[in-house]
Amino acid sequence: MKFLFNSLLFLSVNFLVLACSSTRHKNNISFTQSEINLIMLGDSTIPMRVFKINNKSDSLLLRTISSNVKANPNDPILQHFVNRLYRTVRDSMSLGIGIAAPQVGVLKNIIWVQRFDKEEFPFEVYLNPKITQYSTQKQTYTEGCLSIPNRSETLNNRSYEIVIEYDTMENTHKTESIEGFTSVIFQHEIDHLYGILYLDHLEKDVIDSE
Repeated sequence: MKFLFNSLLFLSVNFLVLACSSTRHKNNISFTQSEINLIMLGDSTIPMRVFKINNKSDSLLLRTISSNVKANPNDPILQHFVNRLYRTVRDSMSLGIGIAAPQVGVLKNIIWVQRFDKEEFPFEVYLNPKITQYSTQKQTYTEGCLSIPNRSETLNNRSYEIVIEYDTMENTHKTESIEGFTSVIFQHEIDHLYGILYLDHLEKDVIDSE
């Protein structure tokens, strides 16, 4: 009986250790297995397919909220995905000025943005970006979207200035104030992470004008 009790105790303790280890491992996984499969379908120079709103299954994913990603500079899958996402936005079929991970079927908080407020207009990647402040001053710009083909609309309700927080690929956390057209790009791409499309703002414009 004593042997049986000690054996059960040993098994119980080991089960708890394994369960805790498994939980920690799970929390450190940045991507789901299906996302990894999608990311690894091509090498880092090959663009990914852009999801479109006129495709039912694509549309459902584009309307889904994304989750944060672990900013790990040593994660080869993260690096591979970031490279492929950049290739996608710069592909001759796209030539966008910004892109968000959900637009290629990966529900993670990652965006690329072209910085028109910096010299030579560089593209930069942002992990887990969020807008913490919006100015009351608005601006008007015409917006299009890689996920909404052959359409553009003029919006009047984008904030002129925003404050954002984000993580870098080197796992540093930063805060930045952004103005003008570049802030529109950030607002557009961060919207994607919440399942929001610019057409939703167009509807708000109509309601506000009534």
